Amino acid sequence: MNLQPTLSKGQVHLRPLVSKDFRSLYAVASDSGIWEQHPIKERAELFGFTKFFAESLKSKGALLILNSKTGGTIGSTRFMLRPAFGNAVEIGWTFLSRAYWGGKCNGIVKELMIKHAVQDVDEVMLFVDKENIRSQKAVEKLDFVPKDKLIIDRNHNQRPNDIVYRVLGVG
Repeated sequence: MNLQPTLSKGQVHLRPLVSKDFRSLYAVASDSGIWEQHPIKERAELFGFTKFFAESLKSKGALLILNSKTGGTIGSTRFMLRPAFGNAVEIGWTFLSRAYWGGKCNGIVKELMIKHAVQDVDEVMLFVDKENIRSQKAVEKLDFVPKDKLIIDRNHNQRPNDIVYRVLGVG
C-alpha cells in the first residue's frame, strides 16, 4: 500500500509530509486548544511538536492536509500498517486547525484515506483515546461509513486507553 498518496476532494488536498512543512504545520499545531483533550498536550509546544513532526516524517505514512483553494495548511494525518491485526491499516494522528472543526473537512480526509486504503487492505482502523470525547464524536459522525460496518472493539485493543474503531469488510 502506498502510505503517502496525493489525494484531493473539494476543499481538501492531501500530500506527503516533507521536512519543509515544519513551520506551516507548527503554526497550526501551536494552538493549545487543539490538544485540550489529547493525551499528549505538549504537541502545542515547540519541543513536543518537534518530536511529533520527526516521528511523522520517520513513519513514511504522514500526510499534510491543505485547503485546496488557498493552499493553506489545515493539519496533518497518517497511515500506519497494522500487521498484528492482519491485512489492516490505521488512520490516525490527525489534527486540524480549529477553523475547520465541525465542518466537512475531517469527514473528507477520512473518506479519501479509507477509499485509498481499501484498494489494498481488508480493514481500516482508528484508535481514539477514551478521554478524547471530541475525537470520538468526530469519528462516530462519519456518515459515509455504514453503521453496520462501524463497531467499537475493545477486545483487540493494543493501547489500553484507546477505543478502536474498525471499518470491516471493505476490502
